[in-house]
Amino acid sequence: MLNDYSVEDLDEVEAKKELIRLNEILDRANSDYYNNDAPNLSDSEYDILKKRNSDIELRFPNLKLQNSVSNKVGSKPSNSFKKIKHSVKMLSLANGFDEQDIIDFDHRIKKILGHEDTIITYVAEPKIDGLSLSLKYLDGKLSQATTRGDGEVGENVTENAKTIQNIPKNIHNAPSILEVRGEVYMSMDDFNKLNIKQEKNNAKVFANPRNAAAGSLRQLDRSVTASRPLKFYAYAWGEVSTPISDTQYNAINKLRDFGFSTNDLTKKCYGPKELIHHYDKISNKRADLGYDIDGVVYKVDNLLFQDRLGYRSTTPRWAIAHKFPAEIAKTWLQSIEIQVGRTGALSPVARLKPVNVGGVIVSNATLHNEDYIKGRDSKGNLIRGGNDIREGDWVHIYRAGDVIPKISDVDISKRNSTSKPYSFPTLCPECNSPSERIEGDSVARCIGGITCPAQAVQGLAHFVSRGAFDIEGLGNRQIEQFYELGWVKEPSDIFKLKLRYENGIQRLENRDGWGKKSANNLFNAIEAKRKIPLNKMLYALGIRHVGENSASLLSKHYKSFDNLRKSMDEAKNMEDKKWSELLSIDGVGEILAKTIVQVFCNPSQRKIIDNLVDELEIESELNVLVSDSAVDGKVVVFTGSLERMTRSEAKISAEKYGAKVSGSVSKKTDFVIAGPGAGSKERKAIELGVKVLSETEWLDLIDINKLADAK
Repeated sequence: MLNDYSVEDLDEVEAKKELIRLNEILDRANSDYYNNDAPNLSDSEYDILKKRNSDIELRFPNLKLQNSVSNKVGSKPSNSFKKIKHSVKMLSLANGFDEQDIIDFDHRIKKILGHEDTIITYVAEPKIDGLSLSLKYLDGKLSQATTRGDGEVGENVTENAKTIQNIPKNIHNAPSILEVRGEVYMSMDDFNKLNIKQEKNNAKVFANPRNAAAGSLRQLDRSVTASRPLKFYAYAWGEVSTPISDTQYNAINKLRDFGFSTNDLTKKCYGPKELIHHYDKISNKRADLGYDIDGVVYKVDNLLFQDRLGYRSTTPRWAIAHKFPAEIAKTWLQSIEIQVGRTGALSPVARLKPVNVGGVIVSNATLHNEDYIKGRDSKGNLIRGGNDIREGDWVHIYRAGDVIPKISDVDISKRNSTSKPYSFPTLCPECNSPSERIEGDSVARCIGGITCPAQAVQGLAHFVSRGAFDIEGLGNRQIEQFYELGWVKEPSDIFKLKLRYENGIQRLENRDGWGKKSANNLFNAIEAKRKIPLNKMLYALGIRHVGENSASLLSKHYKSFDNLRKSMDEAKNMEDKKWSELLSIDGVGEILAKTIVQVFCNPSQRKIIDNLVDELEIESELNVLVSDSAVDGKVVVFTGSLERMTRSEAKISAEKYGAKVSGSVSKKTDFVIAGPGAGSKERKAIELGVKVLSETEWLDLIDINKLADAK
């Protein structure tokens, strides 16, 4: 089952299927939650699936669905109510599930603002589990109440909202336009009384206070809403004719002055440590609050900072919801094992004495990385009070936010006096190659590459992918089939398939999906790729940090494979002039340089490369064809769908005429070539005054006929 696989172990085909599956489940869940007020998933189950969807999109951005749930807020408003378009979008919040997520959030904020050495002030407040509502006041009078809907368009529930007693109908000394946002909820006592009443009347009994509040507010008969004990907490604002404050905290106090109920547990905090301390305080009070909360929301206090930080497509960058774990259980950690992912990442996994967590029997938990085991984050800050995790420990397990459960804490009082700190391996358990953790990376990785069984299939799939050898008829499924048969263990084996077939060593026809014609088509496609440009061959090797752009940089500098190979040999000690030469290449940093030298100087990996080179004719890098062309030295960006050439061909044509191809538009961009479907890049170019060309205009500019003749 795909949903049993960790995100790191999914290939592109599996990832695409999983994104489609998750999107269907989450879309249905959104409709059940927002429109029907009858969710079919618990909050924690929803969070788990949504995070999995987000993680897959992050790893495979090219597979993101056009209608992805990550681009949506809430659900489309019901046809039962009149629609109202929000003047300022009502967005959702990004989620954090542990201390590390909050520390990372703070790091991101400081990095974007350029305040990495200062403490950022935040406002922390309980995240009430209710229904979002926007109240619009014109000249102090409540004129409109709207649900969040899909974030852009909500439902008009004005008359129903007016029946909620603690929503002011008139406010004094307010801006002429003031949109107040908050949460409609029901207290636990009122919820229990309502359900008793409903049961006596043989009416619907609600599953929880959130459903009761949402169902009550969205009644077509306002008298039903009026009979329900609803309350409203204000925590934000939308459209205002004049600002009400310059900080989040003071703005909340201003809303209180206007007569709105605000949460007494709202607190100004300085840095992530105080945020987490306040989270713990609220968590301890949770059972006695009298209303449901599912976490604590953190917002940057300075409103100018909020403006600078801006928004993602569905969430503000300046806020995060620190969610409570769904349920915590305690059990023994029997052993720590290392799993090697398809990218070579060494992932520690806790093997547990089976325990029931939220209705699921759990026997494994992720331990993230070496730092997490030691009780520190990737920046060296303490987590879990600095307590490390050891085999034989009594640990606390929770299942919020990930398919694989996590360890939230360790009970040191039950630790055996003879236990020893866990020693993270320096060798890959799969292939015995050294593992390496590059500075700034949170995980250690096996440097064995394709020589490591755990990485072999993904490495081979990358080798034949678009942008690399791009062999028609040889995709992930075929690579897996040939690997399992033992026919293809390294890239050079691909070019020996035909010979082995002709010698009768292996028979391809009549196997699943293969006939004589399809086998011959594959062999012809492979033969056509024996001649390959140096940059594509380098990219195909799948060396970590060597992408298409860096492969082109290396190819242009060293010109030929023989020159590159010789230079890497001489740079082995990372001291002589060849090492300095490698670092001098614009766009090549120390991490990339170190990685490629290590690969070329690793005996097993070098053997794989040399075996491959023996099967190929590697084209040396061509010099710029026309040094004084119209695009020589220019920065160009391609966007949209190209109709007369592929994106790869377009990039090659630009570079061979001396242009530099970039992936983003900036003031330094000279031309944007926009095909059908061009979007944000074309708009940005127009805003910056960058010249936008059609594909035909671009081909005329570089004179593609000359390029064809030169080939």
